[in-house]
Amino acid sequence: MKKTPPLLARANGFTDGHRVHLLQGAEELFPALIEAMDGARSEIQFETYIFDCTGSGATVAEALIRAAARGVCTRLVVDGVGTGALQPAWIARLRAAGVQYCVYSPLGPLGLLLPHQWRRLHRKLCVVDRRLLFCGGINVLDDFHDPNHGPLDAPRLDFAVQASGSLVALASDAMEQLWWRMQILRSARRHHLPQALQALRAVGARHAVAAAGTSMRLALVLRDNVRHRSRIEQAYRRAIGAAQREIIIASAYFLPGGKLRQALVMAARRGVRVRLLLQGRYEYFMQYHATRPVYGALLDAGVEIHEYAPSFLHAKVAVIDALGERPWATVGSSNLDPLSLLLAREANVVVQDVAFARELRERLVHAMQHAGRRMDPARYAGRPLRQRVLDRIAFGLMRLALWVAGRRYF
Repeated sequence: MKKTPPLLARANGFTDGHRVHLLQGAEELFPALIEAMDGARSEIQFETYIFDCTGSGATVAEALIRAAARGVCTRLVVDGVGTGALQPAWIARLRAAGVQYCVYSPLGPLGLLLPHQWRRLHRKLCVVDRRLLFCGGINVLDDFHDPNHGPLDAPRLDFAVQASGSLVALASDAMEQLWWRMQILRSARRHHLPQALQALRAVGARHAVAAAGTSMRLALVLRDNVRHRSRIEQAYRRAIGAAQREIIIASAYFLPGGKLRQALVMAARRGVRVRLLLQGRYEYFMQYHATRPVYGALLDAGVEIHEYAPSFLHAKVAVIDALGERPWATVGSSNLDPLSLLLAREANVVVQDVAFARELRERLVHAMQHAGRRMDPARYAGRPLRQRVLDRIAFGLMRLALWVAGRRYF
């Protein structure tokens, strides 16, 4: 594999000396996660959008409880919308064991009517002893259970990675900063600001532990509403702009802005094979219908659109030029839609490694060939009037919501 020039590597945030494993679904993630938690010696940092203790989700909660009970510093942050209110019995068990549990941006009386409440914690991160990182799109949620739709006939399609190396410390520091930011806000409300500020100054006193013996190159790409507002979208656009042979993207909620759509169109027109694996089942009105109006320009440019049908697609991954010498792959929490790219806290891991890229490509191609329905341009153009009207209504509502939030996107 050709080396990336040092200046370019530093600019993109890539570091050497990592090990990374691809994990598909809770069936592969949860056992790895639990094994790491059961082996934790000092600290577990955990952030997730959904923390649901139904089915296999309970096994993750039990692992957190076991770790805290034996003296491991265990912190759990969940989103106030995605998770909502955990069952009181589980909250009592977590806190009794010593798990430090915090809700990110809990909803007030007006709920989501206030635009600032649209900024959610959507990233899924776990760091164990600052040595092992789990990052991806998989919530603490049983593969065969959906909080809104009940039991599923087939597992949802989603991915995560398990990584070791210097990248882990970067994730740990980001989680630490968010944790203490939340504690400062809480302490300010309780008039304990000096204590919170003193604790915050202690953050960053530790050092990274790097894994040796491998040439894998990884970067952690974070999105927030302060310093890193467009990092994930920029990473996608750079990779798409440099693509030479093939682009495969799987995105549960797909409504890219104008620049990202144009990048995909230009790639297809210069001969790159562009394939999208998108949501084929109805889940939410806005996400399902607002996506469809952007299909036309992509199909006209030769982009292939495959809709995943057996269950809900929840993946947020991409692989570019996997069969070449310099592949690019990403696995994370960020959808290619305005909620992820403009409003939510997100985390993606970007990998430059031939074996990893080819494994991810193989799994995505298998999903498209065996579980996807390719969108025919004629079928798209001839979809029923009612559906086209609903599509335009949803697209218009999305644009209105972004205008209210003061964000330019399309």
